[in-house]
Amino acid sequence: MRRFWNSLNIAFSMYSRIPAAQCDWSEENMKYVMCFFPWIGVVIGALCFGWNALASVLGLETPLRTIILMMIPIAVSGGIHLDGLLDTADAMSSWRPREKRLEILKDSHAGAFAIITCVVYFFLLYGILDMLDGKMAAVYAFTFVVSRSFSGFSVVTFPKASAKGTVAGFSKNAQTRTIQACDILYVILCAVVMIWMHPLYGISSMLGAVWTFAWYYRMAMKNFGGINGDLAGCFLSVCELVVPLMIVISDVIFRNIIF
Repeated sequence: MRRFWNSLNIAFSMYSRIPAAQCDWSEENMKYVMCFFPWIGVVIGALCFGWNALASVLGLETPLRTIILMMIPIAVSGGIHLDGLLDTADAMSSWRPREKRLEILKDSHAGAFAIITCVVYFFLLYGILDMLDGKMAAVYAFTFVVSRSFSGFSVVTFPKASAKGTVAGFSKNAQTRTIQACDILYVILCAVVMIWMHPLYGISSMLGAVWTFAWYYRMAMKNFGGINGDLAGCFLSVCELVVPLMIVISDVIFRNIIF
């Protein structure tokens, strides 16, 4: 039980700004970190759902409601996953050989394409979240668990771009089958609840998540020969944009085309 508790604390210490107990980052304590990574998504989803409900009760209009909804995941995660998206944007836009792209991922400086990607990302996210209401917002809250479950699964399953780095370290010390089983279970449970809440939004959300996961694998293998922390963060950020987009698109089609 002690090592599970330590793995939980490591997960929250590494991937969130939520205060966690200090513990030794030993191989034993890191075995189950990816089992608890999606729990951060539970916190983010609960905060997003709670804020949306509170804003409705108080009658708060956009843009305040939407901007705070956008900022909650960044505030909780500390922007670590968005950093992966921006590093990946710089690497992919360089059109350089694989080795050079991997070097760009390690570069702490933000290039022009990273800045452009950041601006476009937040404009798109704002426009999408501004359209979420009611059941759409409730289903959206599960996005953060689904994205982190898929990301955790990839960390222990996909080939690594490098033998060094955080992802390689977590994968080396992880209980692979246990983590895979946990993350698959999280995805299935979320899918069941989302579809139960609203079949159209739930199915479209899962289709968006699965499509993004497939894109992530193909992009990483083709351009980098495997994954690392930045690429995993890129996937998570893109997934959390695509899933609400799919919810909005399905709602527009359902209301304006079918009916």
